[in-house]
Amino acid sequence: MTFDTLGLAEPLLRAVHEAGYTTPTPIQAQAIPAVLSGGDVMGGAQTGTGKTAGFVLPLLQRLMDKPGVRDQRGKLPIRALILTPTRELAAQVEESVRTYGKHAKLSSMVMFGGVGMQPQIDKLRRGVDILVATPGRLLDHHGQRTLDLSHVEIFVLDEADRMLDMGFIHDIKKVLAVLPQKKQSLLFSATFSDEVKAIADRLLNAPVLIEVARRNQTAELIAQKVHPVGREMKKDLLVHLVKDNDWHQVLVFTRMKHGANRLVEHLLKHDITAMAIHGNKSQTARTKALADFKKGDLQVLVATDIAARGIDIDQLPHVVNFELPNVPEDYVHRIGRTGRAGTKGEAISLVCVDENGFLRDIERLTKIEIPKEIVPGFAPPAHEKPEPIVLGRMVIGEGAARGGMRRSSGGGGHRGDSRGGSGGGGGNNGNGGGGSHRQAPPRPQGPSRDGRSGGGGGGRPPSRLGSPKR
Repeated sequence: MTFDTLGLAEPLLRAVHEAGYTTPTPIQAQAIPAVLSGGDVMGGAQTGTGKTAGFVLPLLQRLMDKPGVRDQRGKLPIRALILTPTRELAAQVEESVRTYGKHAKLSSMVMFGGVGMQPQIDKLRRGVDILVATPGRLLDHHGQRTLDLSHVEIFVLDEADRMLDMGFIHDIKKVLAVLPQKKQSLLFSATFSDEVKAIADRLLNAPVLIEVARRNQTAELIAQKVHPVGREMKKDLLVHLVKDNDWHQVLVFTRMKHGANRLVEHLLKHDITAMAIHGNKSQTARTKALADFKKGDLQVLVATDIAARGIDIDQLPHVVNFELPNVPEDYVHRIGRTGRAGTKGEAISLVCVDENGFLRDIERLTKIEIPKEIVPGFAPPAHEKPEPIVLGRMVIGEGAARGGMRRSSGGGGHRGDSRGGSGGGGGNNGNGGGGSHRQAPPRPQGPSRDGRSGGGGGGRPPSRLGSPKR
């Protein structure tokens, strides 16, 4: 099968071919015809397999087939709305819209918080066919009456599990309330829990369900490995791995923002170029760090889970879990930053005795036993005993860690783009704050607006053609 057989218009095929793609991935081969048929769709596939193009290409096609009508002032109405959980992902999706729609006479824009509203207002006044946005900033504009969503024909939730799972459901309901009742709705994500499917079934009208791989399965092209290590040896082991293996592009994940900052300081002391990306960084700093990393000017990018779904880099060779996530699904999204679009990748986790419970959760979720390999000189001390893991104001001992922690919750959040401040101290991307054991996942106490939550769970954003890239 080729893209030429999927019923796409010539301008779209030309753009796809110019991007160097000829064969659709499984999710694209199934999703594109389903979306073109006009019905609601739920699409699930592993990260890096082309979900974005799976909805962007047919969305462009449907808008091209029925040109928009300008209002009395000659302004184009917003005809398609794509919601994403993070700023980085919103920017990448809108870039895909421009890439695949460059020969189509359709306009698009991206909208998120952390930057001024006026330039966005100016673009909206000129009119736009396709709007890609994060929920909070979208609702800000709607509240100020700077946009009109009454003409939306196609509504997309990208990374729908994160959007619906916890926190964003309140904002989504607010957005749905102002959208036309008659529209095509599409939900795409890497994972769909039974709970999310139940919610989606209530939002969609007889949706077509497309799942091209076992749920929560990790990509076969990713070589996974665990390095058991002493608690205080992790930083030095990371330095050893980067230098000994001559790594030049490594994405490293930490659980907390302050941990990311401290790790960057340690790497810089050992002459390894590194920067951190997390919710406390300005949008300018986040954009620069990501751009430098993509260009290869930055050896190590240290990130919290805000980046788990927002970084898409061709042939990213290495992902390192400096700390395992307390939510096992986040492991799938973290390592999915490598092994994309048919290329091989390596995912390494540095695991101390405190994290054995998290590791068991991950292996239970993915249904695989990850190979363990001790690096000489960095073996865990025989006498080392598990100690509690501090997540903001939440402390998890080995007993609690055995079940992981479903979400952190608690104090008020700060404005960010990933669903409410996570607990206690109120992080703006799901880092920090108090929490709850997974047997009773906390629900947010108030609406979340791009991280402005009255106490919601911690955010989990940021997730291409796979073939065409997102």
